[in-house]
Amino acid sequence: MTTWIIQTDAPGDGPRLAVKDAMDVAGLPTTAGCEAIAEHARPAAVDAAVVASARAQGARIAGKANLNELCMAADGVNPWSGTPVNPLDPSRVPGGSSSGSAVAVATGEVDVALGTDTSGSIRIPAACCGIAGLKTTNGRVPLDGVYPLSPTLDVVGPMGRDVAAVVLGMGLIEPGFTPVPYEPSQPIARLRVPGVDPAIDAAVDDALRRLAPLTDVTSAHYEEAATANGVIVSVEGWRQNGHLLGDPAKLSGRIHRRLQQMKDVSEAGMLDWAIGVQKALRAELGALLRRHPAIALPVLTGVAPEPDEADESDLLLTTLTGQINVAGFPAFALPVPLPGSHLPASVQLIGPPGGEEELCGLAAALEAALA
Repeated sequence: MTTWIIQTDAPGDGPRLAVKDAMDVAGLPTTAGCEAIAEHARPAAVDAAVVASARAQGARIAGKANLNELCMAADGVNPWSGTPVNPLDPSRVPGGSSSGSAVAVATGEVDVALGTDTSGSIRIPAACCGIAGLKTTNGRVPLDGVYPLSPTLDVVGPMGRDVAAVVLGMGLIEPGFTPVPYEPSQPIARLRVPGVDPAIDAAVDDALRRLAPLTDVTSAHYEEAATANGVIVSVEGWRQNGHLLGDPAKLSGRIHRRLQQMKDVSEAGMLDWAIGVQKALRAELGALLRRHPAIALPVLTGVAPEPDEADESDLLLTTLTGQINVAGFPAFALPVPLPGSHLPASVQLIGPPGGEEELCGLAAALEAALA
């Protein structure tokens, strides 16, 4: 039951849809996976914009999926609502914060799920659970009725067992969405970053080379953009959730500490620096994408980790993902084989702003090449 905060039994024969419990569903409360929010939550009067669109396309709401408290962690571990079980290996975290969405897809309970992604919260659980997920371009999908963490960086996107299911999800969010078939042209830009397990890098390279030649590239700003993500999330997250520190008994110890850290970062005056990094990263990645159809790197530096009470594994999970939220670009997470492991690796395909149609076509071509 830990996959769900609330399960429903919607009638009909349309696609079964899990909705992360950070989005309003008419008639149900939105808890954001947090006791402090749940205690005062009232049933939503109307659907979030994305839920309304999906319902209008015939989707059946299967329930509100579990998540990390306040969308504020990446491992899926939640002491209040429970931790969804990773179906690939119950000893490993499911990834978060869209943990229940990923698990509901991976177990076949739903056809598609909606997640949110501020620092990797769609791509990370997709990678941990061996499914596909799409972080959309910042601003493409409306956030009306979505519990905010960092409005500058928050996006909603679809998760599915394969590329076709993610495309189905995009069609629920945005009627008429149609992928653009991939046609080989320039090599894919293979972004090299330090700290990745060599076996993960090799698995991603092997998968990509079945589809297209690669050109190795580096980034002068990728590592510092991870810090910029933390600064922006802290400043905006403190603004959204700082009042919850007044009721610490209703927060887990980890989230209480994180809110205090967000307050400290907010008072450090680093936002202008972070915005400067954002501009530099956008320019750098944009220049690469004018020469290449996509930029590719792993989603995670390793496989899904075991739970870690020291929080180190949680912080490691976002090492390669939050930067793309800072840039605002779309990114598709797709599982790829990892030889010798019962767990997959996952490749992150990055496209230019508004390039979801082309990214889905590229992901479909890579999926077919791997088959």
